[in-house]
Amino acid sequence: MATPVNLLDFDLDALTAWCASQGEKRFRAVQLFRWVHQKGESDFARMSDLAKSLRDKLASAAEVRPLKILSEQASADGTIKWLFDVGSGDAVETVFIPEDDRGTLCVSSQAGCAVGCRFCSTGHQGFSRNLGTGEILAQLWFAEHHLRQRLGSSERVISNVVMMGMGEPLQNYTALVPALRVMLDDHGYGLSRRRSPCPPLAWCR
Repeated sequence: MATPVNLLDFDLDALTAWCASQGEKRFRAVQLFRWVHQKGESDFARMSDLAKSLRDKLASAAEVRPLKILSEQASADGTIKWLFDVGSGDAVETVFIPEDDRGTLCVSSQAGCAVGCRFCSTGHQGFSRNLGTGEILAQLWFAEHHLRQRLGSSERVISNVVMMGMGEPLQNYTALVPALRVMLDDHGYGLSRRRSPCPPLAWCR
């Protein structure tokens, strides 16, 4: 039996192409994309506006693959740090930083780092591997929908994403770009493209 595809690996164009390979039209891909990213749903049976035939296909051919949580640390100021298992003994960090006018999520793009900056503790650990698109997005997917449940909110909690120094983002360009497309897509997380003093998408070391 073939390994199910991870829907977190796809931006909207790639998901549309995959749905077409399953005999489905673009509007079905948009519906599915919204269920996964806007609503955080991973149970295809709950995607009520999808045709039952598509839900049956998805149940056998696809999944929304989360990362395993190794630990969660919460500070009194609302900052939360998660450590995620990405396999083969590797782990990555994701950090949520709440402020009065924004919620920022710091996301990892690599397990370790190959640059080796002397001031950076991650660089001293060495480089293990690049994260896939799905592993990058899984951090945002989990944090956004976990925080909504935790805060009892139906509104978007995360307004900014920072690609932080747990890895060097542009050294993982191929996997990073589709992840950024999903973050910016209005059918996904809808992060703003507008410039600001603290931009919605940024690099940080």
